[in-house]
Amino acid sequence: MSFEKHFCPSPWFHMRINNSGTYEPCRWMAKHGGTRVNFNNSIQTVSPLTYFQKNMSELRTALLSGDSPEMCSDCYTMERYNKPSGRQRQLLKVGVQEQYFEKSLASSTLRSAFDYSSTNQGQTDRTVGDWQIDLGNYCNSACIFCSPESSSRLATEFKKIGFIDQLPPPSWCDDPALVDRFVQELTANANPQYLHFVGGETVITPGFKTILTALVNADLAKDITIGFTTNLTVWSDGIVKLLKQFQQVNLGMSIETLTPVNDYVRYPSRQDQTRKLLDRWVLLGKEQGWLMQLRTAPTCLTTHELVTVYDYAWKHNISVESANLLYRPEFLRISVLPKAQRQHVQGIIKQWILNHPTEEYQKIINTRDPGLTRIQIRQDAETYLNYLSTTEDESYRLPDLVAYLKKLESNRGNCVLDYLPEYEDLLRSAGY
Repeated sequence: MSFEKHFCPSPWFHMRINNSGTYEPCRWMAKHGGTRVNFNNSIQTVSPLTYFQKNMSELRTALLSGDSPEMCSDCYTMERYNKPSGRQRQLLKVGVQEQYFEKSLASSTLRSAFDYSSTNQGQTDRTVGDWQIDLGNYCNSACIFCSPESSSRLATEFKKIGFIDQLPPPSWCDDPALVDRFVQELTANANPQYLHFVGGETVITPGFKTILTALVNADLAKDITIGFTTNLTVWSDGIVKLLKQFQQVNLGMSIETLTPVNDYVRYPSRQDQTRKLLDRWVLLGKEQGWLMQLRTAPTCLTTHELVTVYDYAWKHNISVESANLLYRPEFLRISVLPKAQRQHVQGIIKQWILNHPTEEYQKIINTRDPGLTRIQIRQDAETYLNYLSTTEDESYRLPDLVAYLKKLESNRGNCVLDYLPEYEDLLRSAGY
């Protein structure tokens, strides 16, 4: 792969604060080997500006040298399956087009910043304009593909049934003093333009409201875009009132299917309530002119009903996007489906694509362009069709999947076969 296939401008304008209060260079940073929850609370020891300008120097130098850092591997994987990656989105934000890489890089809005870092050991004099803010794991859902660091309810359940020995440590957002310190740094030493919040469930996380309120009180809201995702189980008039004061809102709504299967994988949601809240958020988003997306995490248990999400999105002109191709838990990957089931899913998606024609198009990187929504939905469908036909066979993981589901069900009192009777023979053959 060449320089243009590796280079990413993100470290020149973006960074992340994770659940523990530790700074990280990127929201898409691969962390396959462990958890982001740890006790290295950098918010207490270093300012975000210092971390951004100096501590990220090594990454900038590597990218300017044409290297492919391991932390960037998730983006490279997505691109291999023709799925728009975070790297490609960040390139677009600074005016770099892949098909005209060299020429557009020379005229990029950050070209002088790249040159500065090249001659200053990777350091930069810029401030952070794009943040991902992890608010901890405070959540009322226990999705089967989630992790304890992102769901307090799942963490409690995992401890009860013996999957983990101890609960994750508290989030930095649970400490009012740390939240206040972060807000002061954010308002005094940066020029934030986009803040993307991740939970847990953001709408019920106290830190979300605290930060939004502080930005409104500091008269900064009118110049900031807020991004967040809700799990479609809650509504808050107070949060909605705050959001309406920001320049723009990118609203993500998590849903896997528009069928009862969603209740099983996004436990303990209920389809009737989920649908009501989905419609309510969509109506609000349209009234406010917000950018909206349906957010999915397709697994081997839901990919055959993914088209129900596409149907809703097509009808309401809302884009569909997953954050990335599911990596963990390994036994829930789409690639766990054996050949016969995989071909069945391919047939469903192929038929949906045939029934929803669009004009010819090149690959869309800006998946939030409202003028290209239906093309983006079709592109997402084609991504999963390609993934189903080319990814490796991991059906040997089926016994691990069955063991995991049975353990969860022993606590939840439900049964996967009530939701997926068509998979009975497959699951029985793996020990269910």
